[in-house]
Amino acid sequence: MSFRLRPRLLPLLALVLAAAGVRAQDMGTLERIAQTGTINLGHREYAMPFSYYDSRKQVVGYSHELSLRVLEGIKAELKLPALTLRLVPVTAQNRIALVQNGTVDLECAATSHTVERERLVSFSTSIFVVGLRMLVHKDSGLRDFADLEGQTAAVTTGTTSERMLRTYNESHGRRIHIALARDQGSAFKMLEEGKAQAVVHDDALLYGERAKSRKPDDWTVVGTPLASEVYGCMLRQGDTAFKQVVDRALERLLRSGEARALYTKWFQRPIPPKGLNLNWPPSDGLLELYRNPNDRPLG
Repeated sequence: MSFRLRPRLLPLLALVLAAAGVRAQDMGTLERIAQTGTINLGHREYAMPFSYYDSRKQVVGYSHELSLRVLEGIKAELKLPALTLRLVPVTAQNRIALVQNGTVDLECAATSHTVERERLVSFSTSIFVVGLRMLVHKDSGLRDFADLEGQTAAVTTGTTSERMLRTYNESHGRRIHIALARDQGSAFKMLEEGKAQAVVHDDALLYGERAKSRKPDDWTVVGTPLASEVYGCMLRQGDTAFKQVVDRALERLLRSGEARALYTKWFQRPIPPKGLNLNWPPSDGLLELYRNPNDRPLG
């Protein structure tokens, strides 16, 4: 059976559809989750040990486990007996856009909270502290960023590592050649193949790449940090109610010792897929964050 709308009804229908679209767009995240019983959680595929795939292509990692515990707080807040979790893979290049357009409600992985990014998205209470350093071959003779003069450093495009290395070149009059990679794994492949002499990134992620390599003992993390940054979970701007629920859950995890236990699990114990141990004790900055959680960017 088919039918045709009378021409005089078309403008009314357009107004109704437009109003529905505005209501959906303006709906807060908590309200939408309550109505649908579903949350869209962004994750990374290769950001070891924060958010990545194990050998069975299951999402695992420090940040991912924190986010799963935040979901328990959301369920309690909304009095939902169950919550359907939809995992959405994101990259360094598209993660902000996917949060902005509503594809992802919450992204907890390895995203640095910066003042520039605050203009685009909101950030939760911080979940980690990192320093920007470099991964090199143990016999390369490279020990600090000044040693990279005339050499090639691989960075993941769209990251603060790329921006900070370009700033370092300009402010110090250096000629470090920058090779752009799609992700950390691609950057490390450039290093292995001799197309780059260093990978510049957050130290925690560099330890992860080292652990995944065929010969971890061949690689070392070196360099005075170009900058220190904090990771936070991303959510849409202006969604105060949702941010408050996320922040309360994270602050409880940080203060209670649960986050510290997760750190031990992912940074000081054997982890998948190869059962390697990063053997990396928590920094003073991270321990201070556990004691006094906040949502401020560094620098």
